[in-house]
Amino acid sequence: MKLNFRYLVILIGGLLINCCTSSKTVTSKVQIKQLEELVASKSFQIDSDWAMPLMTNSMNTLSNAGLLPVGSTGSQISLIGNSNFLKVEVDTIAAYLPYYGERQMGAGYSINTNAIQFKGIPKNYEVTDDEKTQSKKINFNINNKTESFRVFITISPNLSSNITVNSSQRFSIQYRGNAEPLLSVK
Repeated sequence: MKLNFRYLVILIGGLLINCCTSSKTVTSKVQIKQLEELVASKSFQIDSDWAMPLMTNSMNTLSNAGLLPVGSTGSQISLIGNSNFLKVEVDTIAAYLPYYGERQMGAGYSINTNAIQFKGIPKNYEVTDDEKTQSKKINFNINNKTESFRVFITISPNLSSNITVNSSQRFSIQYRGNAEPLLSVK
């Protein structure tokens, strides 16, 4: 009986030690350098695979009615196969991001408001380092003809990205995807 008890103690001890060890992701210096060069170049594009709107009663109703793309829920919608981008080219930022969510205010009848769209020179463009995750955070304000947007972008060393868009007329939404350098045509 003592022999089995010893094995049990060793097994539990091993599990506790295994659970307590850090699962910190190791990021290579090459990935960090690649991320720094990408953000410093101000020449990259982010294509998103997922949109994550706020889960409201309206989004829940759409989800329950089966009106969202296959594999989607009211809080996570697949964008695979849908055109979308956020493009940074020197001083100009352009975006076309499909919008799922609730509008807080009307935008008029003659304006196509199915997506978050803007193109122009942003205000308050700021890049900061997140030392803990070794990612880059980019924040800026930008307007189109009818709305103002506050955009928060996080790009990780593996070039995965998260975009959060706060609008003057819509509930906020997040997009998850990947960043890649723009190819320059010479």
